[in-house]
Amino acid sequence: MTPSWTRRGVLHAAGGAALALGAAGQAAAAPSASAAPSAPPSPDAAAATADDWAALRAVWRDLVLGTSFSPTAEPFATRLRELGTEAAGHLGAMAPATGWLWPDLDFGDPDPDKDTESYGYSARLVDSYTRLRTMAEAYVRAGTGLTGDPALAAGILTGLDHLHDRAYNAAQAPYGNWWSWQIGAPQRLLDLCVLMYDAIPADRLAAYCAAVDHFVPDSAVASYTGTSTGANRVDLCRVLALRGVVGQDPAKTALARDALSPVFPYVSTGDGLYTDGSFVQHTYVPYTGSYGAVLLGGIGLLLALLTGSPYAVTDPARQIVLDAVEHAWAPLIHNGLIMDGVSGRGISRGIMLSDPRGIQQDDHTRGHGILASVVLLAEGASSAERARWRGLVKGWMRRDHYSPVLEDRTLSLASLAWLAGVQNDTSVPAAGQPAGHRLFAAMDRAVHRRPTWTASLSMASRRITHYETGNTENLRGWHTGSGMLYWWGDTYGNGQYSDAFWATVDPYRLPGTTTSAKRLADAAGGDWGASRPAVDWVGGATDGTMAGIGQHLRGLGSTLQAKKSWFFVDDTVVCLGAGITCTDGTAVESVIDNRNLGANGAHPLTVDGRAMPAAAPWSAPLTGARWAHIGGFGGYVLGGTAGVRGLREARTGRWSDINKTCATTPVTRRYLTLLADHGTDPVNAAYAYQMLPGASAARTAQRAADNSWMQVLANTGDVQGVRVPSARFTAANFFAAGTAGTLTASAPCAVTVRERGNGTAVVCVADPARQATSLTVTWNRPVAAVLSRPGTVASAATGGSLRLTFGSLTGTAGATQKITVRLG
Repeated sequence: MTPSWTRRGVLHAAGGAALALGAAGQAAAAPSASAAPSAPPSPDAAAATADDWAALRAVWRDLVLGTSFSPTAEPFATRLRELGTEAAGHLGAMAPATGWLWPDLDFGDPDPDKDTESYGYSARLVDSYTRLRTMAEAYVRAGTGLTGDPALAAGILTGLDHLHDRAYNAAQAPYGNWWSWQIGAPQRLLDLCVLMYDAIPADRLAAYCAAVDHFVPDSAVASYTGTSTGANRVDLCRVLALRGVVGQDPAKTALARDALSPVFPYVSTGDGLYTDGSFVQHTYVPYTGSYGAVLLGGIGLLLALLTGSPYAVTDPARQIVLDAVEHAWAPLIHNGLIMDGVSGRGISRGIMLSDPRGIQQDDHTRGHGILASVVLLAEGASSAERARWRGLVKGWMRRDHYSPVLEDRTLSLASLAWLAGVQNDTSVPAAGQPAGHRLFAAMDRAVHRRPTWTASLSMASRRITHYETGNTENLRGWHTGSGMLYWWGDTYGNGQYSDAFWATVDPYRLPGTTTSAKRLADAAGGDWGASRPAVDWVGGATDGTMAGIGQHLRGLGSTLQAKKSWFFVDDTVVCLGAGITCTDGTAVESVIDNRNLGANGAHPLTVDGRAMPAAAPWSAPLTGARWAHIGGFGGYVLGGTAGVRGLREARTGRWSDINKTCATTPVTRRYLTLLADHGTDPVNAAYAYQMLPGASAARTAQRAADNSWMQVLANTGDVQGVRVPSARFTAANFFAAGTAGTLTASAPCAVTVRERGNGTAVVCVADPARQATSLTVTWNRPVAAVLSRPGTVASAATGGSLRLTFGSLTGTAGATQKITVRLG
């Protein structure tokens, strides 16, 4: 049964989504943008009464705790008991001293000359507030075994005073990570103030508010720059709004509302949402799955808190964020997971040392938090949007067989209750898996969906970093932007990158990438997205169903260069590489795939009908192989690739190897790798292969024997192109002017053509490098008429061929220009 939502109880259950995800650390400085509006509080703000403030506290309490679930029903009863046990453990271990509240969370006396140590100190201060918040939840919730316990309340109040007097106060200078002082600590402190409001003396509430004012002054949102953009700005607004509610300060709450406005509009550079659905944070990092999740959840929380109050968010631009649910987030969610290619350094947060339960975070747990945030935001959307979004969430939940959503122990109880409400709502039909292609040109990412599988692609350019490291996190993500090709099946392979993948995979052999074996230092290239290659041609063209995507690759810390293309067709990804050249004095490899088989996986590998050894480890050349098949996954047609090798191995790693804030316990996973060995210091090496997700061995062999299914039109450092007659699809990536089959381009560009059964065709042209001041594309095929064209087409000549002349494409941001024609 769907609950009846009121303002006091509305939008509560996803309140923990942003908390569960956790905001990331220090942001890189962003380019200056327009200043945030700093208008004085609206006249109705002064009309807020004591009842209004009490109502706002009640709404936030409901958002934090959730309602509409029985504490005796599962999974809530077990989670509540676990919460009580955890809180009791924290109370028993509390031992206040000068530099800590708990001996294992030393937050005092940092050495300012040891930046890493200072970061650790400030992080442990946040963790201390987190433990107190856990204790407060156990105190106010029913079913924990500690509900209303006076000893627990006394411990919470003692802890609040101790942290204030020793660290978080108006006289303390911040140290370590700015985020700890402006977002992490005050968010948890203000939650505590709401949960324990009736038990905290007025003078202590005032002191806590003064501390928040000290670390988060109004000037923190005075301009939309630096660490006050995107998700960080939303988090700061949350702090200001709650500071106003706790301290009954209308100016603070009104400022929080007004300071949200710069987050809503689309951006063309730097942090925020782009018109193509991209989301970037830290200026250069695709971050839909981490910072974007915090932004989505935070906006939902603030809209829920302030709706119906004198401080309601009325900026009409907020619709941009609502539109982004389906435009920016949904395309990057597959069966409940959010794709790792848009989660920045969050992919390295496996088992965190700060989590006493030792629960691993992964693409599914991050995705589940976003699902809860979508449900949260839906309650403030139109009825049509609400219905669609709840259907999307139910579909994602139903298809997440690898990690059932309602068993996710990283979700807050509030988020869990909200998602259970969707699952149990019989009026909501589950939305199916969509098909189609999305190119996120502004963040160098692409997603291809078919009915039975989904793939995503991560690249890097002058605009988008190879990878992000910082705060000693994601230390070996060097090659994640070197053409990493992820893929998942509809009912299989959904734990491929979830099951300790990042802790155990060979970071030089990520699937889809071309890399030099030159050894790199941890965090090579610099923090906060500093490692950006000096290339511009990254992107492609798509008609929304099929696509041709390309990348001019320059290796991180390497002399490696290559041109890589991926042509996404019906059941296949055609992968081409050329111009692969390197002088590092080391081997260079292109990784066809690298499958995580789990702790005990023994998936069979068949090569040209011959079974390869199933026992690990082995490594062997697959000389002359035409095709390979990995049982339970899919097939690979290898006929155009030399130097193919197979590798089966068990790899052991620790999460702490890639993230110093994570657990040190070793974990082992088995891998099956197919790669093209280009040798040491190759010159103009190449590859050409097809990937067939979900294909049987028989279908793979059939495809390998069918030389007519696909023609490689060109595979050089200048042009890469293919033709697939059965799909009526031709595509070429022109890294320089040239010809591929029936397509000719006068300047670098990407072109796809798909003929349709009704006598028309769609021609798609893009300028991935954003440098074409003029361009002529010729399709040597009779065309009778141009039916539609964008304004970028200056002229179009038809007849025995189609000749399209474009004006400047430099302002199109790499977006595809679609032209529809009637064939001759």
